[in-house]
Amino acid sequence: MELKIKDIVDLLQVSEKTVYRWIKDKKIPCYRINHQYRFNRTEINEWILSSKIELSSSLLNLSSSGRQDDLSQLIEKGGIVSNIPGENVREALRNAIQRINTPQNIPKEEILSALLSREEMMPTAIGKGIAIPHPRNPIITDLKNASVSICCLEKPVDFGSLDNLPVHTLFILLTATPKMHLEVLSKISYLCQDDSFLNLLKEHAQKEIILDYVRKRELEWHKKETLNK
Repeated sequence: MELKIKDIVDLLQVSEKTVYRWIKDKKIPCYRINHQYRFNRTEINEWILSSKIELSSSLLNLSSSGRQDDLSQLIEKGGIVSNIPGENVREALRNAIQRINTPQNIPKEEILSALLSREEMMPTAIGKGIAIPHPRNPIITDLKNASVSICCLEKPVDFGSLDNLPVHTLFILLTATPKMHLEVLSKISYLCQDDSFLNLLKEHAQKEIILDYVRKRELEWHKKETLNK
């Protein structure tokens, strides 16, 4: 159990009081070892994928205009591609990896293997036709190589989503740190609660239209953060 209370506070940008409340209400996976609470990093990642409580709004407060890890900038680096063919998870991911921008120092096969390993452990589909494939452990060491790629599939694929809906769009995350990973994951999850954004993805809207939508939402988050200071 590698995470302590203070680590969760730092990663999720919430107060200790909030974490203890989640523990009391059994809303967050944790273990009590020698009278202290401990958390498993992998389980916390899984919890982010399935949890909508408070988490999105708290991590959105990390947004700041012009930051290197703004979601819109990460998407620009990873790229937006459409009509990815594939009859199943493996084919869809393999074809997507071949089309997106990836770090030159990491073989595409290594990235694909990491993504498939993660899917075998637990599907990354979050519902409403969206999946967020990502390595179980970061394979990016340089922040400059971090990226998010949006891949619109040629036809929906079964990713084992809890709502039983096939996936039409992938957000492939290649992040460098756990904190960045959680922030980006939260932002995408938050955006995908918006039907207008989902429709853009379903309709394979032009790249600039999708990016412009993300930029506008990030600007709203930044303004809200400024007002709350």
